[in-house]
Amino acid sequence: MQKFYRNVKSLFSQLDFMTVRFQIEFLNFSCYNSSTGLSENAFSDMFLLLIYKNKQKIYIIKKKEDYNSMWIADQWKDYEVIDCSNGEKLERWGQYTLVRPDPQVIWDTPKTERGWKHMNGHYHRSKKGGGEWEFFSLPEQWQIHYKELTFNLKPFSFKHTGLFPEQATNWDWFGDKIRNAGRPIKVLNLFAYTGGATLAAAKAGASVTHVDASKGMVGWAKENAKSSGLEDAPIRWIVDDCVKFVEREIRRGNHYDAIIMDPPSYGRGPKGEIWKIEDAIHPLVKLCAQLLSDKPLFFLINSYTTGLAPAVLTYMLSIEVKSKFGGSVISDEIGLPVAKNGLILPCGASGRWSADD
Repeated sequence: MQKFYRNVKSLFSQLDFMTVRFQIEFLNFSCYNSSTGLSENAFSDMFLLLIYKNKQKIYIIKKKEDYNSMWIADQWKDYEVIDCSNGEKLERWGQYTLVRPDPQVIWDTPKTERGWKHMNGHYHRSKKGGGEWEFFSLPEQWQIHYKELTFNLKPFSFKHTGLFPEQATNWDWFGDKIRNAGRPIKVLNLFAYTGGATLAAAKAGASVTHVDASKGMVGWAKENAKSSGLEDAPIRWIVDDCVKFVEREIRRGNHYDAIIMDPPSYGRGPKGEIWKIEDAIHPLVKLCAQLLSDKPLFFLINSYTTGLAPAVLTYMLSIEVKSKFGGSVISDEIGLPVAKNGLILPCGASGRWSADD
């Protein structure tokens, strides 16, 4: 990726900037359809950064308002992406700054922000796979808030902190739908991790079934519920393989008004079950469609896998949900604003089916 970036950088030094808009569109289209695995917005950002860096007089920089079709988690006060460069992102989590790897960040821009040299934690990726944390005056656990929700953070393996802040754009979307439904809503949250979506749905007034294969993650989600004042909310906590749980729920005749799934690219269940998203996601969506009630409200799929484009999510939701219940489907990238320059860091994609109002 870095070699690819350098080649594009060299090409840009030779461009006629009188036709720069044409060049961006052409390169964006060509590269997005290559085998690099980067999103369209990641390419666009890379090119615009190069323009800004090499031709200071031409301020063709994308701001948040230019990402008309992208869903952006821009309502955070306790979290921000300060900067991103050379495969890493500099983030503020409350009062602490962390540097973590990000495969979308293939551009190499100057690291002038103070946090690059004075971070509280740095996750170093190993060339052999995996990596390890290096800490500088960082507590084992601390909290951040999103609106009325509170999350406990604990950096652990594979660069994670226990929260995906870009998902806040989805929390806001389905939270509004639950509050405006005018009826009790039952939500099934699969691959529910530490409970961000579970708590957002419960806070909006839904009863939630939270399912994750990791006992530790479910325990962590319960801690977040307690910290958010939702300890007594109607949440059912389940440690189970998500596919097997869905199959049992179908046999039991249970139904839900809304389904959220946030599957990993690869994972193992509590009994060694193997999950590969490319092979398993469509069969699971097909099964979950059988769990929807007669008047379903929404169906949300999140994906961090670069090969699972928004159009793929739209296709699956259309053939398995929209074909049976009507409504509408829309899918797009989700992202986080970068404080340094107003650009958007792509963070995966989401597919949203919703019933007609």
